[in-house]
Amino acid sequence: MSESSESMEERLARAYVAEPPKLNSTVTLVEYDPAWPGLFAREEARIRGVLGPVAVVLEHVGSTSVPGLAAKPIVDVVLGVPDSTDEVAYVPLLEAAGYVLRIREAEDEHRLFKGPDTDINLHVYSVSCGEIARMVGFRDRLRAVPGERELYERTKRGLAARTWTYVQEYADAKSEVVEGILGRA
Repeated sequence: MSESSESMEERLARAYVAEPPKLNSTVTLVEYDPAWPGLFAREEARIRGVLGPVAVVLEHVGSTSVPGLAAKPIVDVVLGVPDSTDEVAYVPLLEAAGYVLRIREAEDEHRLFKGPDTDINLHVYSVSCGEIARMVGFRDRLRAVPGERELYERTKRGLAARTWTYVQEYADAKSEVVEGILGRA
């Protein structure tokens, strides 16, 4: 089955460790919270303390990393490890610290964990994966160019007002604008 003919339910069922959560609602965006960098710093310290040198790259990404940008109140963190498919090297350590593995995607070797006490998305990739540079580059472009940040926020607000079965549908709907911003970076 091709990626384009695969339904959202099939795609999510393949990626989620447990049943994918349904939203069946609009997406909640909140104004930028200056506490978000501090929440990231706390997670960064915890993750580095747990993983040591296995945490090769650790960056605050996503909308909560861009001052002034409205966001879902979930801190996105990208973690680059030597090999994300070598789960023995990091999954048990993260789980022992309270992180919960939610997504395992084979295509880009992406893993996603939820945090123990802060609403975070911890995205794990092999350090060689280009997705890390994309996420950091997108963040940097939004931080540096007010017009791009405004375009992205307008797009997010318009899409957030719609009802989505899954939050991934909302994320996918932003793809064209995200790719345009990355193309201009």
